Amino acid sequence: MDMYGDKEPELTNTQKAAVLFITLGPEYSAMLFKHLNDEEIEKLTLEIANQKQVPVEQKKAVISEFYQMLMARSYLSSGGLEYAQNVLEKALGSEKASQILSRLTTSLQVKPFDFLHKTDPAQLLNFIQNEHPQTIALIMAYLEPDQAATILTSLPSERQAEVAKRIAVMDRTSPDVLREVERVLERKLSALVTQDFTDAGGVKAIVEVLNRVDRTTEKGIVEALEVDDPELTEEIKKLMFVFEDIVMIDDRSLQMVLRDVDTKDLSLALKATNQDVQAKVFKNMSKRAGDMLREEIEFMGPVKIRDVEEAQQRIVNVIRKLEDKGEIVISRGKGDEMIV
Repeated sequence: MDMYGDKEPELTNTQKAAVLFITLGPEYSAMLFKHLNDEEIEKLTLEIANQKQVPVEQKKAVISEFYQMLMARSYLSSGGLEYAQNVLEKALGSEKASQILSRLTTSLQVKPFDFLHKTDPAQLLNFIQNEHPQTIALIMAYLEPDQAATILTSLPSERQAEVAKRIAVMDRTSPDVLREVERVLERKLSALVTQDFTDAGGVKAIVEVLNRVDRTTEKGIVEALEVDDPELTEEIKKLMFVFEDIVMIDDRSLQMVLRDVDTKDLSLALKATNQDVQAKVFKNMSKRAGDMLREEIEFMGPVKIRDVEEAQQRIVNVIRKLEDKGEIVISRGKGDEMIV
């Protein structure tokens, strides 16, 4: 049944989001925008602009669906699929409950090996360390980066690079393979997992892990990968520290970085970045230098995104060069805290 009636066509998810933001008003919408990425903001802004006038009934329908999805998600996280199904069926009927859970499980993208997310990394390591490297890589690709980093650090050194590479080159995994791996691990796949191919692994996945291991482990893995697959290693290194990660650098180290950075690159790099990064940079400059940089950014005019990204990458290269020389230290999680 069409929740908007025969006269109104079914809205896309983006259109529903636009209606929701319009209904919530600018104050609350601005708070939600902070949790979206640039691409999502661009699509949603365009859709909001295209919504000339939203009928009252349409607003009510979207709010109702949004509320139902929130409640369903709450039931799902607190009591599991069966509990959520029972509660929703009693409240809305079996057909409506099935529709909501179907949309919710698709949007949640509940991952395989979900039962491992709450497992202590030490216990998990004992559980999987004797598995084939491909099996370990598959499991790690579905774990949280912090959890995966702990396991990668604890693996024997001769296995670390092999597992890291398998994660990096992983593309899509058939649901049948996932079910077989879970069967071998004596656990069944969650009923919430859809039958579509699921994305996991890839260069970004291993970068998330490597950014959280200690520097010695990271260097050992990267050096081993560099011999085995230089092109893949270069791709990984480019993503291992993004410009926005400047906020993780201590003030003294950042001041050293800024001394080696071209002013034009810095102004370009700050042209399209968030306020936290800008505040961090200006905090570590003299007032005169900061004022000059602000003026340069202000009078720069429109710039190409490609030019901004290239400037940011050049600054990242300076940071990595100083780090490799041991002149600065970047906190990478547990074990890397500095003692003053």
